[in-house]
Amino acid sequence: MKRLLPAFLIAAFLLVGGLASPAGAHPMSTSAVLLDIGDDRVEGEVQLPLDRLAVAVDRELTRDSVLGADRAFLETYTAGHISAVGDDDRPWPVTLGAGSVRTIDGTPHLVYPLRIRPPDGRVTTFDLRYDVIVEELLTHRIIATVRYDFDRGILKTDDAETLGIFDYTTKSLEVPAGQGSWLRGFATTAGLGVEHIGEGADHLLFLLMLLIPAPLVATRGRWRTAPSARRAVGRVVHVVTAFAVGHSLTLALAAAGVIDLPSRPVETLIAVSIAVSAVHAIRPLVAHGEVFIASGFGLVHGLAFASLIGDLGLDRGSLVTTLLGFNLGIELTQLLVVALMMPSLLVLSRTRVYPAFRTGVAVVGLVFSVSWMLERATLTSYDPFESVQTWLVGHPLIVAATVAALAVVARRTVPRAPSDRHEVLSAR
Repeated sequence: MKRLLPAFLIAAFLLVGGLASPAGAHPMSTSAVLLDIGDDRVEGEVQLPLDRLAVAVDRELTRDSVLGADRAFLETYTAGHISAVGDDDRPWPVTLGAGSVRTIDGTPHLVYPLRIRPPDGRVTTFDLRYDVIVEELLTHRIIATVRYDFDRGILKTDDAETLGIFDYTTKSLEVPAGQGSWLRGFATTAGLGVEHIGEGADHLLFLLMLLIPAPLVATRGRWRTAPSARRAVGRVVHVVTAFAVGHSLTLALAAAGVIDLPSRPVETLIAVSIAVSAVHAIRPLVAHGEVFIASGFGLVHGLAFASLIGDLGLDRGSLVTTLLGFNLGIELTQLLVVALMMPSLLVLSRTRVYPAFRTGVAVVGLVFSVSWMLERATLTSYDPFESVQTWLVGHPLIVAATVAALAVVARRTVPRAPSDRHEVLSAR
């Protein structure tokens, strides 16, 4: 017996090692349930790894068979293991859409669109009961995630909330729906608008190119100092308002599906808008041109904003509330840019430094815009100025403080710019 003990231990070690090795090399795939919670329904999808599904139903499954010979059987099997019950113990109808095969984390999955509708048409907290695969494969795990819930401020992938994990001991999870408020979702959507403009170098540069000539007036094809600060402020208001009206119009139309343009031409046109506004800042293309540029190219920028709403999936909720919140965030950010930059620009515009400053900034904007145009039109493979643009966008206070310091120094040390009041007034 003592002679057999070492051999027995070695055999046991090899057996355990042999069983453990494949599991370590090929960790078990997990399923996923993704939920998008709306006011009157819950949508989402179910992701089932084919290798685990095949074990659970005791069938050999392939990409072709799950959409062919085994399609009806798998739809019936999956639907039979998913149910929902409201907090009043009433069952909620659950339906599955047409399945498709998708590779997720390197593993083929059978994916079903999911829809859950409460009988009274109002989504509240409910219990989701789920044991697909795990009712046969006890080691399996299913991760349940809420990826969209407007009222709780869950609007994009980064905000997704994990509800919990279904396994052989946990086959029901509470889904907290109908909580929060529209105000929370509205505030979160506005925050996304602020974030988008705050991180969008092209939108910020376009706004800056419009603001640079705003304190001036165009007379006889040249920029001259405005006859009064009041008139300069009025021109700034006109520019910001024109841009807001332009992008708000196409944002609403595109988000509603009335307008649908490919993103690449839109992004290229945004670069063109910066180039045009930069040229106008160097030498006026037409009197009050910045207002026309702001409104005209504002239409193009609105298409880009609408594309972002679609990319983030924000159009799954209340479209009106989403548009209002997102647009409010955009406008607040623009007003913040105006508040940071315009006092300094107004002071600088009354000094002899401003022509050089205006031209220099406009040339930089023109160079950036041309680089964006070439890249977005696929004529070049990268933007050589990307690191500089990223730094500038990431340090707005430093940029604003630098311009403010220049304005203070110029105001104290440089003579005021000449202003032919009669010539300017006659050109109005």
